[in-house]
Amino acid sequence: MFQKLQNSRNALGLLFMVPAAVLLLLFLTYPLGLGVWLGFTDTKVGREGMWIGLENYEFLWEDSVTRLALFNTLFYTFIASVVKFFLGLWLAVLLNERVPFKTFFRSIILLPYIVPTALSALAFWWLYDSQFSIISWVLIKMGLIDRYIDFLGDPWNARLSVIAANIWRGVPFVAITLLAGLQTISPSLYEASAIDGASPWQRFRHITLPLLTPIIAVVMTFSVLFTFTDFQLIYVITRGGPLNATHLMATLSFQRAISGGALGEGAAIAIAMVPFLLAAILFSFFGLQRRAWQQGGDDK
Repeated sequence: MFQKLQNSRNALGLLFMVPAAVLLLLFLTYPLGLGVWLGFTDTKVGREGMWIGLENYEFLWEDSVTRLALFNTLFYTFIASVVKFFLGLWLAVLLNERVPFKTFFRSIILLPYIVPTALSALAFWWLYDSQFSIISWVLIKMGLIDRYIDFLGDPWNARLSVIAANIWRGVPFVAITLLAGLQTISPSLYEASAIDGASPWQRFRHITLPLLTPIIAVVMTFSVLFTFTDFQLIYVITRGGPLNATHLMATLSFQRAISGGALGEGAAIAIAMVPFLLAAILFSFFGLQRRAWQQGGDDK
């Protein structure tokens, strides 16, 4: 039998996939299935729940805090993802050029991404402190403001503050990945376009951007997924405050299920995130269909 497995590439491939399949089943499929089940029950910590159907989702639809958390999540994801894309693309194009100390800067730009998220969040928490903020101190010394900024006490200031923290942490991922994509574009294309008299903007628009489209689709999908499900930055910096102004779906789910003990309600909030995540995955899928076009064929 072992000899047959060795001679059968399909059977051997399936055999090698078994460990990964077992891990996915245990740590992905089972928790997801359990979460879906809990979302339809009134389970609480220490008490087995009963099947209540869509009652959790009906309650959440009418719950003002949940609607605010959904707005915060969409606003947070949209603004942060757009800014990360443009900053990351700008850095990638810049680092792809012949600039002094290019290797050094490529290494430095990764630092925000490799620092543990909790440490980054603590650093920003100090930067935004209402009494000891270095940002407010510098602005006061420069004469631009006359009192410390309440970064985390005002709802909109808090929203923008956590978005800035997420952008700082996420830009390196976008920049380095797009830089890797830029490295695959043949220099001969730029040389030919330069001979034809194309300007730098025309070369970027008609060569760089189209050939980078598949990479952009993948990178932005992961960026949206990571941002939409962000938890650590928000939980460490604001814990959803002030007045739930920075609660995302992930942090609200944790608060309702773990801190509040309403496992069914918290699971329902988490499962409500799935349609948005699926939309992001479909965006990536359709973006990848441009590979044929990238190689000179027709889009499908």
